[in-house]
Amino acid sequence: MSTAESQQNYLGYRDPALSVLKSNHVRVWSEVRVCSADGDIEGLILPRTETDNPFHIVLKMHTGYNIGIHVDGIKEIVKLGRKEVSYKISEREFPYDPAKPNVTLLGTGGTIASRLDYRTGAVIPAFSPGELYGAVPELGDIANLKTRQIYQIFSENVTPAIWLGTAKAIQEEIEGGADGIVIGHGTDTMHYTSAALTFMVQDSPVPIIMVGSQRSSDRPSSDAALNLIGATYAAAHGDIAEVLVCMFGPTSDQFDLLHRGTRVRKMHSSYRSTFRTISDTPVATVRQGEIRIIKQDYVRRDPTRKLRLDAVFDERVTILYYYPNMKPDLIDALVDNGYKGIVIAGTGLGHINKELCPAVKRAITAGVHVYMTVETLWGYVQMYVYDTGRDIMDLGVVPAGNMLPETAYVKLGWALGHTHDHEEVKKLMLTPICGELTDREPIDGYLIMQGGLPEVEQFILKHRR
Repeated sequence: MSTAESQQNYLGYRDPALSVLKSNHVRVWSEVRVCSADGDIEGLILPRTETDNPFHIVLKMHTGYNIGIHVDGIKEIVKLGRKEVSYKISEREFPYDPAKPNVTLLGTGGTIASRLDYRTGAVIPAFSPGELYGAVPELGDIANLKTRQIYQIFSENVTPAIWLGTAKAIQEEIEGGADGIVIGHGTDTMHYTSAALTFMVQDSPVPIIMVGSQRSSDRPSSDAALNLIGATYAAAHGDIAEVLVCMFGPTSDQFDLLHRGTRVRKMHSSYRSTFRTISDTPVATVRQGEIRIIKQDYVRRDPTRKLRLDAVFDERVTILYYYPNMKPDLIDALVDNGYKGIVIAGTGLGHINKELCPAVKRAITAGVHVYMTVETLWGYVQMYVYDTGRDIMDLGVVPAGNMLPETAYVKLGWALGHTHDHEEVKKLMLTPICGELTDREPIDGYLIMQGGLPEVEQFILKHRR
């Protein structure tokens, strides 16, 4: 067998796993029964990526999940058949219906619908209308979908320049006649982008919905399709003309939540229901073509309203999460390096230690704008309660109410993009644009309306005596 043929038959496998495959006369894409010390497992042998360890053989089981079996535990591999698998995303012509609303999906690099290329381990994104229709045919019943790839980056690489470019693309699409905008985005920094777009794209006549997925579409537990269907429906038929994040509500596949862009945060590294509204309740739910409003104080869709683009940002801004024994040289270094804005996430009601106070005063004297938020995320900065807080305010630190630290960071950069006058910046920061500051928290905001665990609640009700 030539080297090329061997590579094709045993994609990514190296010894000792490679020798186990050869001795049992099976190869990649063989349907097999693996007899191991832990029992028999049936499935399809998948390729390995070049960087994977050489001690496991990977099967895709009939359940759709993948499992790695260590070669030391394998007694025998029985070949049952062969199934060559193609992970190219099939395309179908997206139907056009003049009676349906027009929605534009802007891509920034987050995976919405995808398949995994098992040869390389890379995710193949689906992005053209035909690819999306092939992956999620329900979209054809909702709207006429146009796609436009404006960026293709991982969300950790998003910069203010990406926010500015996305804001301008939204303006172009709305002025071009879009009835709604969907933005595909990686989940890790989606809440930064949703806050930035809220400040940069004001008075939108139509919904602007951000969406992502925690798990790629080749996985049985993927949230991609439900999220994309919910986001597209909210953009096409919803009445909430704000920047919203549409992601899983409960842990089960029941509905999506629409979160206000300035009050949402990613709160779990791997849960599908990772996005939570903080210090407030979500705006609505989306379930099977139905939008149920939770909050009534939202901006209504109005095709006659003129979008106002306010896309500016001064990048010389940072966040400091206070921790015990934080040293003043951190603040001094920021000033020395030309930073013009600092958002502090303080302890409790908005506190830092006394050792930092001289450095904070030096920073404010040097023209740096310093705002206080709380690292608890829930709740308000209330610096007048204790002497510590009052002393910090006397330095010139401005309490930022119940603004989330990430939102305050984005808003301060946006405000400094307009002016560096302290009073003008303070006015911009403390004037609510869209829910980033609220007079009070709802009594049920901290406890409920966060998706919950309906499956657990239903079990308890069923078995309660």
